[in-house]
Amino acid sequence: MKNKMVKALVLGLTMSTIMMTGSVATFAKEAEATEETAETEEAEGETADADKEAADKVAALIDGIYVQERTETTDEDCKAAKEAWDALTDEQKALVEGEEASPDYFGLDTGDASKDDPRNADEIGENELLVVSFGTSYNDSRVADIKGIEDALQEAYPDWSVRRAFTAQIIINHVQARDGEVIDNMQQALDRAVENGVKNLVVQPTHLMHGAEYDEMMEVLDSYNDKFESVSVAEPMLGEVGDDATVINEDKAAVAEAIANAAVKDAGYETMDAAAEDGTAFVFMGHGTSHTAKVTYSQMQTQMNELGYKNVFIGTVEGEPEETACEAVIEAVKEAGYKKVVLRPLMVVAGDHAENDMAGAEEDSWKSMFEASGAFESVDTQITGLGSLPEVQQLFIEHTKAAMEK
Repeated sequence: MKNKMVKALVLGLTMSTIMMTGSVATFAKEAEATEETAETEEAEGETADADKEAADKVAALIDGIYVQERTETTDEDCKAAKEAWDALTDEQKALVEGEEASPDYFGLDTGDASKDDPRNADEIGENELLVVSFGTSYNDSRVADIKGIEDALQEAYPDWSVRRAFTAQIIINHVQARDGEVIDNMQQALDRAVENGVKNLVVQPTHLMHGAEYDEMMEVLDSYNDKFESVSVAEPMLGEVGDDATVINEDKAAVAEAIANAAVKDAGYETMDAAAEDGTAFVFMGHGTSHTAKVTYSQMQTQMNELGYKNVFIGTVEGEPEETACEAVIEAVKEAGYKKVVLRPLMVVAGDHAENDMAGAEEDSWKSMFEASGAFESVDTQITGLGSLPEVQQLFIEHTKAAMEK
């Protein structure tokens, strides 16, 4: 009996020891796992901090070149921003965000920049035709619209050397940083002309009107007038502004017919009347301006009416004049009874405004706002700049000829 009790006691102690040992082992494993998790989370946190720091550095560099003034360090700054971007991982690139910076600054595919020509060569002779544009960072649009005009002018005037200048330094920096394409601003282009010994200078602006960009161009040009034997400035696309909305001219008529015919054809109609009968309205969206030249947009509406294009409406991104604001245009199209809408830019270049403000997916784009109104069966877009139209290129050729003959 005594032996049985001893055996039972020994067995119990043994079982208790085994259970305690198992508990300790389990506890040890759990503690080790917790420690490993903590270390992993700490490492992940450190990696996330490092990624954010690297992305913020690139964002700051992009914001640093997103400026309208060229400085002594601009070339170096553009190079540094691109090198820093290229050094990022894909995960880090997605984190780039600044006042102006975003992953799209370097990451958005806008086409092949190698198809463009910055037209900044030297030793060009005594006659220069300087084509001045606001500019665009959209490569395909720059080739089709701006280069399209420049090429047409060079073909028309082979005895003159066509050169390029952009007035938007922000765009010049963007193209240079992203694509390595160096484009002159106005001052650089004029300095280059002086250094090349140019005697006769003709300036052809591709601006739509005598607006703020045109005024700024003239201000820079005025300080160079005594550097050449002759300086002549051609008319912008739509010619003289005029006093009020009723004033139209041959230039406005030519552009109105060119964009209307192209829009009708691209929409699959034979005539504007056929489109109207099918319930389709065309909305041509310009930039808009607070400059006194804003009356030009009202004049273009007058011109469309004069041509009998009752289903054409003129709008502007900036909503100036007021009747060209998106909300006002939507109401006008609704009141006219059209159920289908085609949006197209009234701009020399189909760049950022056309891609985003007009046709973008954001809720404040014109396409989204027209759709959100619920008043239309369909809202389509045509992303084509005026500069690619042969009729518009011919208009610039004629403006340049008039300037050469002054």
